[in-house]
Amino acid sequence: MRRYVLLFIFILFLPQLLHAQRVMTAEDLWTFDRISGVALSPDGRTAAVVVTNYDVQANKGNGDIWLYDVRTGAARRFTTGKGGEGSPAWSPDGSRLLFTAKREDDERAQLYVIDIAGGEARRITDMPLGASAPKWFPDGKRIAFVSSTLPGVSSLDSLRSIIKKRKDDKVNARISEHRLFRYWDRYLTDGYLDHLFIVDVDNEKVIDATPAMDRYFNYSGGIDFDISPNGKEFLVTALTEGAPYNNLRTDIYTLPTDGSGVMRNLTADNPSDDGAARYSKTGRYILYAKQLRLDRNAERVRLMRRDRASGEEIELCRNFDRSPSGWECDDNDNTVYFTAEHLGKESIFSVPMSGGAVTLLLHAGSNGSLQAGGGTLVFLHQHLSAPAELHAMNTDGSGFRALSAVNVAQRDSIRMGRVEDVMYEGAEGDSVQMFVVYPPDFTEKKRWPLLVLLHGGPHGTFGDDFHPRWNAQVFAAAGFVVITPNFHGSTGFGEDFAERINGEHPRLPFIDVMRAVDVMVDKPWIDSTRMAAGGGSYGGYLTAWIGSQTRRFACLVNHAGVYNLMAQFGSDITQQREISYGGTPWDGRDAVLRWSPSQFAADYATPTLIMHGEKDYRVPYGQALEMYGMLKAKNVPARIVVYPDENHWVLSPRNSIHWYGEFIDWLKRWIGAGGK
Repeated sequence: MRRYVLLFIFILFLPQLLHAQRVMTAEDLWTFDRISGVALSPDGRTAAVVVTNYDVQANKGNGDIWLYDVRTGAARRFTTGKGGEGSPAWSPDGSRLLFTAKREDDERAQLYVIDIAGGEARRITDMPLGASAPKWFPDGKRIAFVSSTLPGVSSLDSLRSIIKKRKDDKVNARISEHRLFRYWDRYLTDGYLDHLFIVDVDNEKVIDATPAMDRYFNYSGGIDFDISPNGKEFLVTALTEGAPYNNLRTDIYTLPTDGSGVMRNLTADNPSDDGAARYSKTGRYILYAKQLRLDRNAERVRLMRRDRASGEEIELCRNFDRSPSGWECDDNDNTVYFTAEHLGKESIFSVPMSGGAVTLLLHAGSNGSLQAGGGTLVFLHQHLSAPAELHAMNTDGSGFRALSAVNVAQRDSIRMGRVEDVMYEGAEGDSVQMFVVYPPDFTEKKRWPLLVLLHGGPHGTFGDDFHPRWNAQVFAAAGFVVITPNFHGSTGFGEDFAERINGEHPRLPFIDVMRAVDVMVDKPWIDSTRMAAGGGSYGGYLTAWIGSQTRRFACLVNHAGVYNLMAQFGSDITQQREISYGGTPWDGRDAVLRWSPSQFAADYATPTLIMHGEKDYRVPYGQALEMYGMLKAKNVPARIVVYPDENHWVLSPRNSIHWYGEFIDWLKRWIGAGGK
């Protein structure tokens, strides 16, 4: 009888309980903590992570290191620095923790070491341009890290003098004759290059381990490296050619850790890219990523195993049409664990070190920052309705469990919209996947506006994750049924599916999007007169193409999108544009123009909101100006929003909230919000 009484009380107060929950807003995205920097202790019992919280008014975040017991989930905050900590790394004996931080007297982030038993952290570097990406040597006496320098500078004091002189100089011209002279949101004309350094933990003496390096390891910044289990050798990924950087191909190199800087190329025979090299736990093997061709830009990654003694190589994941990433070995080098995009999710897999059949261990949500040790896998797990939390499971995929709960209370206070994973028939009869996210108060008794979100890349995915940018739950909570079609060109659905758009970038994706809309308007609760589409980067390009090809949508939103394909030769990266576009302005010009939205301006009549970051060098914001100028000259309703301090992404809390506000207000203006 008591059970029925409790059930009656629950039903009686259910409306009030539901009402107590609120719907998601853009502001809420910045009240969730963000977890990163997962590091598993050598014994596999404790995970260190960085938990970052944000102060919207101050417009910045602060990260602290937390420690989680992998067996019980018990947590404790380990650092409380005001400057924010990052990149935690355990000493080989597990007694100390290394991290980066910018504390009171630091102009830039430096390396700090602290005993796990407690006490004060000790700063061990004072690099003029900061320190990042630290890793312990196996003996626990030295640490390797990345910092910027100028080739040929004899000492750190000399570097400091040059930096001060440049800072005081009133001339700020940026001059280059290189093909690659700026990247993402920064110019590469100051001559600084990232080098590998080594610091002695006790005496804090620093040496440059790559003194002769005169080119970028990685044009996007940083160095991807590993240290051999015996501490005598580095593995690094580096560009094969330097200035003028016509070729951005990468190979894998070894170099001794004694500072001699003599690099040896291990993958020179492969004409395409190699990278992400790691030593296995015992040191017998090297695992790395390999691609085979230079004439493709969505080729799958092959996970390779190289025997260090014999040089023999095998591909581990044979007959696996996905791209592995983030691989980790078990303690005995018997099994390799990795993540890969798979049908709209980032799944966890395993494969024997001997190669062969791949086993799917977890196909739910999106998973990353994978660590393996002590018979356990530790990783970050999230999905469309929940931000990332630290999780663990056994190496056979059993025992999936949450370790952290930093966002659970906040998430439980919000009514999230229901999510569906849908497959439908797209272009050329192929199956296409999309997520449908419903408003929290959705009912089939009303007719709802439809919002189509288009991902960038184009070789990317709108996945099952809780992303602060383009968060589907925020849009759904504002009163829209949201769909995220993973059209042709998307990754995680096979190499052919991704590659097939090259040379005609919008053709198949446009068909896929229109058929996704057809699927939705067949539902009696979708109002076909109240539909909008929007996307960023390639998604912005596809939005511009949609506007030039159909008047099916009542409004569009274009963020950082390409309007004129010819103008994309002003991008930071111009290599392989001919593969994507099917030609260049000087060879195959007609093929490029065939798929450029700018060539169909006469047919563009849809009201469009255009948003762009002024520091966007990937899609220079002149693209936004050209499109906006065209629309206003034609008297097509248009609005432009430019963020002077943002790049290809809108990253600061206050600008992000403003961006969502502009986006949603534009939708409400043209298609209304909520069911009617």
